[in-house]
Amino acid sequence: MGSGRHTRAFDASTRMVSTSKDNVEPSYDEPENFLEIEVRNPQTHEFGRKTYTDYEIVCRTNIPVYKLRTSTVRRRYSDFEWFRDMLEREKKKVNIPPLPGKVFMNRFDQDVIEQRREALERFLQIVAGHPLLQQGSRVLVAFIQDPALDKDSYEI
Repeated sequence: MGSGRHTRAFDASTRMVSTSKDNVEPSYDEPENFLEIEVRNPQTHEFGRKTYTDYEIVCRTNIPVYKLRTSTVRRRYSDFEWFRDMLEREKKKVNIPPLPGKVFMNRFDQDVIEQRREALERFLQIVAGHPLLQQGSRVLVAFIQDPALDKDSYEI
Protein backbone atom coordinates (compact mmCIF):
# COMPACT_ATOMS: atom_id res chain seq x y z
CA MET A 1 0.00 0.00 0.00
CA GLY A 2 1.61 3.30 1.08
CA SER A 3 5.28 3.67 1.79
CA GLY A 4 4.61 6.03 4.71
CA ARG A 5 6.52 8.82 2.94
CA HIS A 6 5.21 12.37 2.89
CA THR A 7 5.74 14.63 -0.07
CA ARG A 8 5.50 18.39 0.19
CA ALA A 9 4.75 20.69 -2.71
CA PHE A 10 4.86 24.46 -2.62
CA ASP A 11 2.82 26.57 -5.02
CA ALA A 12 4.39 30.06 -5.10
CA SER A 13 1.34 31.68 -6.69
CA THR A 14 -0.94 30.77 -3.78
CA ARG A 15 1.73 30.32 -1.09
CA MET A 16 0.09 26.93 -0.53
CA VAL A 17 2.01 24.05 0.97
CA SER A 18 0.37 20.72 0.36
CA THR A 19 1.35 17.49 2.00
CA SER A 20 0.21 14.32 0.38
CA LYS A 21 -0.33 11.18 2.42
CA ASP A 22 -3.67 9.56 2.01
CA ASN A 23 -6.36 12.23 2.56
CA VAL A 24 -4.41 15.07 4.18
CA GLU A 25 -5.80 18.53 3.43
CA PRO A 26 -3.45 21.20 2.07
CA SER A 27 -2.33 23.92 4.49
CA TYR A 28 -1.49 27.51 3.65
CA ASP A 29 1.84 29.09 4.47
CA GLU A 30 2.01 32.59 5.96
CA PRO A 31 2.92 35.26 3.35
CA GLU A 32 6.51 36.49 3.47
CA ASN A 33 5.57 39.98 4.70
CA PHE A 34 2.14 41.09 5.73
CA LEU A 35 0.66 44.03 7.60
CA GLU A 36 -3.05 43.94 8.37
CA ILE A 37 -4.76 46.88 10.02
CA GLU A 38 -8.32 47.03 11.23
CA VAL A 39 -10.11 49.98 12.85
CA ARG A 40 -13.01 48.79 14.97
CA ASN A 41 -14.98 49.12 18.18
CA PRO A 42 -15.59 52.90 18.38
CA GLN A 43 -16.34 54.11 21.90
CA THR A 44 -17.73 57.48 22.88
CA HIS A 45 -16.50 58.92 26.18
CA GLU A 46 -18.06 61.76 28.19
CA PHE A 47 -16.10 63.79 30.71
CA GLY A 48 -18.27 66.62 31.96
CA ARG A 49 -18.82 68.87 28.96
CA LYS A 50 -16.18 67.13 26.84
CA THR A 51 -17.22 64.21 24.67
CA TYR A 52 -15.09 62.32 22.16
CA THR A 53 -15.00 59.02 20.29
CA ASP A 54 -11.95 56.83 20.04
CA TYR A 55 -11.30 53.80 17.86
CA GLU A 56 -9.48 50.54 18.40
CA ILE A 57 -6.66 49.86 15.92
CA VAL A 58 -5.70 46.21 15.58
CA CYS A 59 -2.44 45.40 13.82
CA ARG A 60 -1.25 41.96 12.71
CA THR A 61 2.14 41.69 11.03
CA ASN A 62 5.32 39.70 10.63
CA ILE A 63 7.44 42.60 9.33
CA PRO A 64 10.60 42.77 11.45
CA VAL A 65 10.52 46.57 12.09
CA TYR A 66 7.30 46.06 14.07
CA LYS A 67 8.05 45.00 17.63
CA LEU A 68 4.78 43.11 18.11
CA ARG A 69 3.17 40.57 15.79
CA THR A 70 -0.26 41.53 17.12
CA SER A 71 -1.15 44.78 18.83
CA THR A 72 -4.18 46.82 19.84
CA VAL A 73 -4.25 50.55 20.59
CA ARG A 74 -6.99 53.18 20.90
CA ARG A 75 -6.81 56.51 19.05
CA ARG A 76 -9.15 59.46 18.67
CA TYR A 77 -9.58 61.64 15.59
CA SER A 78 -7.18 64.31 16.93
CA ASP A 79 -4.51 61.56 17.18
CA PHE A 80 -5.06 60.76 13.49
CA GLU A 81 -4.62 64.47 12.67
CA TRP A 82 -1.32 64.54 14.57
CA PHE A 83 -0.24 61.28 12.89
CA ARG A 84 -0.95 62.56 9.39
CA ASP A 85 0.95 65.78 10.11
CA MET A 86 3.96 63.80 11.41
CA LEU A 87 3.91 61.54 8.33
CA GLU A 88 4.03 64.56 6.04
CA ARG A 89 7.00 65.93 7.96
CA GLU A 90 8.80 62.59 8.16
CA LYS A 91 8.33 61.55 4.52
CA LYS A 92 8.20 64.73 2.46
CA LYS A 93 8.31 62.87 -0.88
CA VAL A 94 5.31 60.64 -0.12
CA ASN A 95 1.82 61.91 -0.90
CA ILE A 96 -0.16 61.24 2.29
CA PRO A 97 -3.90 60.79 1.67
CA PRO A 98 -6.36 63.15 3.37
CA LEU A 99 -8.24 62.20 6.50
CA PRO A 100 -12.03 62.15 6.47
CA GLY A 101 -13.33 65.65 7.18
CA LYS A 102 -14.24 67.01 10.58
CA VAL A 103 -17.84 66.40 11.61
CA PHE A 104 -19.69 69.19 13.36
CA MET A 105 -23.32 68.04 13.22
CA ASN A 106 -24.50 64.77 14.76
CA ARG A 107 -20.91 63.64 15.30
CA PHE A 108 -21.97 61.16 17.99
CA ASP A 109 -24.69 59.59 15.83
CA GLN A 110 -23.93 55.88 15.33
CA ASP A 111 -24.13 56.13 11.51
CA VAL A 112 -21.72 59.08 11.49
CA ILE A 113 -19.32 57.24 13.81
CA GLU A 114 -19.45 54.14 11.59
CA GLN A 115 -18.77 56.18 8.42
CA ARG A 116 -15.79 57.80 10.11
CA ARG A 117 -14.52 54.41 11.34
CA GLU A 118 -14.62 53.05 7.80
CA ALA A 119 -12.85 56.14 6.42
CA LEU A 120 -10.13 56.02 9.11
CA GLU A 121 -9.57 52.33 8.37
CA ARG A 122 -9.21 53.08 4.63
CA PHE A 123 -6.75 55.89 5.45
CA LEU A 124 -4.58 53.62 7.62
CA GLN A 125 -4.67 50.77 5.11
CA ILE A 126 -3.51 53.10 2.30
CA VAL A 127 -0.74 54.58 4.45
CA ALA A 128 0.41 51.21 5.76
CA GLY A 129 0.33 49.75 2.25
CA HIS A 130 2.86 52.27 0.93
CA PRO A 131 6.26 50.53 0.74
CA LEU A 132 8.27 53.55 1.93
CA LEU A 133 5.99 54.07 4.91
CA GLN A 134 5.35 50.41 5.76
CA GLN A 135 8.95 49.66 6.62
CA GLY A 136 10.52 53.09 6.90
CA SER A 137 8.23 55.19 9.07
CA ARG A 138 9.05 55.38 12.75
CA VAL A 139 5.84 57.28 13.48
CA LEU A 140 3.66 54.68 11.68
CA VAL A 141 5.02 51.85 13.81
CA ALA A 142 4.45 53.84 17.00
CA PHE A 143 0.97 55.03 15.99
CA ILE A 144 -0.39 51.55 15.34
CA GLN A 145 1.49 49.67 18.07
CA ASP A 146 2.37 51.88 21.04
CA PRO A 147 -0.56 52.31 23.46
CA ALA A 148 1.37 54.98 25.41
CA LEU A 149 2.35 57.01 22.35
CA ASP A 150 4.52 59.95 23.44
CA LYS A 151 3.81 62.53 20.76
CA ASP A 152 6.55 64.86 22.02
CA SER A 153 9.25 62.29 21.22
CA TYR A 154 8.17 62.25 17.55
CA GLU A 155 8.28 65.98 16.82
CA ILE A 156 10.24 66.38 13.61
